[in-house]
Amino acid sequence: MRYASHHNFVGTPINGYVQNVCILTKAAATALSSAQKEFMSMSPAYTLKLYDCYRPTMAVHHFKSWAADVNDSLMMLEFYPDMNKSDIIPLGYILEKSGHSRGSTIDVTLVQYPPSPEEEYHPGNVLKPCYSSISERFGDNSIDMGTGFDCFDSRAHTDNTLITQQQRKNRQLLHDVLQRYGFYNYPLEWWHFSLQDEPYVDTYFNFLVSCNATMTVTTPALSDVGFV
Repeated sequence: MRYASHHNFVGTPINGYVQNVCILTKAAATALSSAQKEFMSMSPAYTLKLYDCYRPTMAVHHFKSWAADVNDSLMMLEFYPDMNKSDIIPLGYILEKSGHSRGSTIDVTLVQYPPSPEEEYHPGNVLKPCYSSISERFGDNSIDMGTGFDCFDSRAHTDNTLITQQQRKNRQLLHDVLQRYGFYNYPLEWWHFSLQDEPYVDTYFNFLVSCNATMTVTTPALSDVGFV
């Protein structure tokens, strides 16, 4: 989970991410497992890699506070090199409420299996624009989707026409298989998918991202939580 680390657009671990674990509703986890089996049966085989799953509302508030601080541009050169920070919320990259907080939304990419090593990020590393060529941007070992994760740029829009034919094919592969198992895409972000028939359409949870989540929070909805 990128938001449990320093390698995200804020540059620090995000409020609520106690452990590096993906939490989803059982419905979303089951559908995702089916998609994973199909990707692994392909030749070449692929495996899904999740950047983010359930996101507590406290994390969304952290994002909004960060966006309001126009003096903080720590991670600008990688995640929003061509954008004024004040435009991030108006353009829809950070919303008032996040579907992630309902537990059936994922940020996801594809990695060819078996996976190659991933570049290790350390605070203070030289930042590379997220829309650079795959050989130049951060090496997160995914197949080439045209941009990195959380790239606040029009080239990250799912149907952007500036990317190459192969990059479009890679996005389409991810989209087609996930759609088959009930997920739909957010058009501003090629990596963002939500379960069409999600169980908690009006509930935004705020428990910690932790392996102990089901034991430390008492709510009927948590009987439907699964770990990936």
